[in-house]
Amino acid sequence: MDSQKLEHFRHLLIQQLHQHTEFIREDQAAALELSDDGVKDTVDLSLMDVNKEIALRLGERSSQMVADIDQALLRIKEGSYGQCAHCGELIEERRLEAVPTARYDAVCQAALERANGTDENSTL
Repeated sequence: MDSQKLEHFRHLLIQQLHQHTEFIREDQAAALELSDDGVKDTVDLSLMDVNKEIALRLGERSSQMVADIDQALLRIKEGSYGQCAHCGELIEERRLEAVPTARYDAVCQAALERANGTDENSTL
């Protein structure tokens, strides 16, 4: 992959990194806010627990995305970005545009999904 395309993907990944970092901050703030609203009713407490759990899970998902983005940026630095981690073939640019953190080409990703079952992070 040429340096101009690598710079494009690096810029795209950095934008996503900032976006997900902000999501994490917002989710953590929402979870903290939910835990201290003076609610005493058991139904309200149960609802508050569910809402807090949702906020924390959203934060976990964003944290995983941040880790995936960091790994993709490291691959750019190492010179292996855009290469399938399984077969070594180049990952199609349109796949990288859709999923800039992709580690596998479409063929290897499909094979991994068939072998392991579909995972919530299946496109990585």
